[in-house]
Amino acid sequence: MFGWIGKILRVNLTDETLLAEDLDPKVVKDYIGGRGLGTWFLNRELDPKCDPLSPANILIMATGPLTGTGAPTGARYMVMTKSPLTGGITCSNSGGKFPTELKRSGFDAVVIEGCAKAPLYLWIDRGKAELRSADHLWGMTTHETTDSLLVETEEKAKVACIGPAGEKKVLFASIMNDRDRAAGRSGVGAVMGSKNFKAIVVRGEGKVPIADKERFRAFNRKILGQFNEEAKTTPIGLRINGTAGVVMVTHNLGVLPTKNWQQGMFDGWESIDGRELTKKYLVTNSACFGCPIGCGRKTKVEDPKYAGEGEGPEYETIYAMGSNCMVDNLPAVLKANYLCNELGLDTITMGATVACAMELAERGYLTEKEIGRSLQWGDADALVELTRLTGTREGFGDRLAEGSYRLAESCGHPELAMVSKKQEFPGYEPRGAQAMGLAYATSPIGGSHMRGDPAYFELFGIPKPMDPLEWKGKARPTQAFQDHSAIIDSAGLCIFFTVRNLVEKDLEIAPTGILEYMNAVTGADYTLKELSDAGQRIINAERMYLIKAGFTRQDDSLPKRLTEEPMPAGPAEGHVCHLDEMLDDYYQEREWTSDGIPTPEKLASLGLIEETGRMIIDVKLYGDLDKFSPEGGNAFNQELSQGATATDLLAQLNIPDEVQRFVLINGKRCEENSLLRDGDTVTLLTPVSGG
Repeated sequence: MFGWIGKILRVNLTDETLLAEDLDPKVVKDYIGGRGLGTWFLNRELDPKCDPLSPANILIMATGPLTGTGAPTGARYMVMTKSPLTGGITCSNSGGKFPTELKRSGFDAVVIEGCAKAPLYLWIDRGKAELRSADHLWGMTTHETTDSLLVETEEKAKVACIGPAGEKKVLFASIMNDRDRAAGRSGVGAVMGSKNFKAIVVRGEGKVPIADKERFRAFNRKILGQFNEEAKTTPIGLRINGTAGVVMVTHNLGVLPTKNWQQGMFDGWESIDGRELTKKYLVTNSACFGCPIGCGRKTKVEDPKYAGEGEGPEYETIYAMGSNCMVDNLPAVLKANYLCNELGLDTITMGATVACAMELAERGYLTEKEIGRSLQWGDADALVELTRLTGTREGFGDRLAEGSYRLAESCGHPELAMVSKKQEFPGYEPRGAQAMGLAYATSPIGGSHMRGDPAYFELFGIPKPMDPLEWKGKARPTQAFQDHSAIIDSAGLCIFFTVRNLVEKDLEIAPTGILEYMNAVTGADYTLKELSDAGQRIINAERMYLIKAGFTRQDDSLPKRLTEEPMPAGPAEGHVCHLDEMLDDYYQEREWTSDGIPTPEKLASLGLIEETGRMIIDVKLYGDLDKFSPEGGNAFNQELSQGATATDLLAQLNIPDEVQRFVLINGKRCEENSLLRDGDTVTLLTPVSGG
């Protein structure tokens, strides 16, 4: 194989066994790699109803075919699992040097199963793997762990590990690689900690095999040549101020979330802007493997109160810990960011949860006694202290460690958590950027901008501008960006470069540049339709996993603050997010039902089910419903098409809509649009007989 190494490493922590397996060429072509490959494994091997923190969950670290090839920004990997924060599928993305080293160590992906009896770490040295004790590492920060493991293994190796937050199963714990790069979202670090698994250390050799080296080099020269020419006349903002430079843009457009999303503008924005970060705290830029941009920031704070150094903060961190908490003290934001990196915490959820706590305290729903201190808007010291307590689950940090939704719910006010599917939002206000609201609501992992980012066309005019305040016509480009994101995540690329340089300059953003790289590297001869279908296949496969896990249209939602309370001031003053209207259009574009379920025809067109695929359901009828039995008894087997729902079963049994009934699937009451799986037991009760 070319591009793909062709092997995965399966790690069973319970048995302490390691097994190398070959990858199916058809699977990797259909799902590309990275996120797509992880989605394929989760649908194939993981019960959607399992407890995310149980040994039954699996954790997949997967590179893409372009990871480590030298394609611009080809340095990403994805961590896939069932999220303890959302209860659904998740994919958390990171770059740096670790992903390339993982791939060059001899594996496209590592699949981690079970739970170790005592802490372990995995050492992969040029294709040879072994599990080692991590007893001595348990309790260490990510930086301490990384330094220790490089001494134990090899100085040039690369490390991905968890910190105390992952060990304590904080629901938004991250996995940190290369010290300060984060697979941050959805609690992937908590899953790793629940398995008593501390780290992966990798050392590779050689290069990723490329099918047509001359074709690859020629296209690389062309793309990088165009990029460098444009940079001569148009300075690259990400290179100058990093993502922190976005603060000025979002504030001026009135979409900088402030005061737990009560406002879209922050009076103290200039104190936390990227220019301030560059002027006072920047040590040097940093870049992932093969990246021509170099958006990373190595920073340092010398103020004794907030002293520290490391990478970041990114824009999302500055919004979450800055404007959202009304903290205009940049050194405090930097310190809290450093703590998140060292403890292994997602900065977005951390900051958003503190902001939620501030509002709960202001409204009297949280007392000073419960918190252990006073807590007001703008309290920089509280931000730092609560971040530290959360990472170790000490005091009030133990409640913050559950995320903002569970915190607000425990106070009786879940509406004050700014989440979708229980995951906190990144920093773009949907009342002033309508498509962002649609993207948040329909993201497979909950509130996220990296699973499809309409901010590019709504706020930055890339590849073409659209009025951010207009909701009509947003479904199609949002879908296109989500499909494109699935391709990027699966190929092992970064959106920062790709969306500007490797797609067509229209709102369909056909991935023509990615196509050329994919074919030069893999030799798989993708057509543009095949590559585009792969993006849709991944999105629909993730959707099916969510449906099997119990998610419905009601979970494609936003807080009422964003859909019912008009923006109080700024360019978006008077606007709400028109989610319901956009959602209907979006489902139609996706060829999903009005309940958000992919139709059997759509699934069949993507090869997700065979049109002739069948399954057998055990059916039990009680009360007045037994008369609809095709066999005369109240218990029988019924054959249905793969992808069928309870609604399809009712129709096949000719049970009219007006007949009252309850539907139980495997003993649990469910909605009639719930997806059925082969071997399920469906019990149908009338209200009289079934209560």
